[in-house]
Amino acid sequence: MHCNCRERGYIKWTLLFLAACLGLIAGLSGFTFYYAQGTSYLQDDPVACKNCHIMREHYDVWVRTSHHSAATCNDCHTPRDFLGKYMVKAVNGWNHSVAFTTGNFPEPLKIKSFNRDIVQNACLNCHQDVTGLMGAGLNGENIDCLHCHSHVGHHRRK
Repeated sequence: MHCNCRERGYIKWTLLFLAACLGLIAGLSGFTFYYAQGTSYLQDDPVACKNCHIMREHYDVWVRTSHHSAATCNDCHTPRDFLGKYMVKAVNGWNHSVAFTTGNFPEPLKIKSFNRDIVQNACLNCHQDVTGLMGAGLNGENIDCLHCHSHVGHHRRK
């Protein structure tokens, strides 16, 4: 089967349109990544977390806590393994950019279960000498560190 000239023209313009759309998406994504200092989020420097205005207070409080000398943001908020760490950074980066661009986020910020589980695992990992002695919580349930220690690292208890 041969395409007639009209069909070839249609295919050509469709491909050109798709290429332009992909180019626009890639260009906007690249600009956004550059403007938001995206490469800084690939590092372990906590200063990157305060690039976002909503995290400045959290950063300022963290600087004054005991965890400042023992843990960075990534130590508590990303898994320890390389792949897990950057997968979580990618998922959270996407979610945060959408939330902050649209303004669709709660104030004060509230940790969601996905990230809460990561923080919980970090607590148990770093403090295993203490938590190992505690065993399981009431009714054989796992201990929820953040239930009592939600103020650690970021904010003051109100």
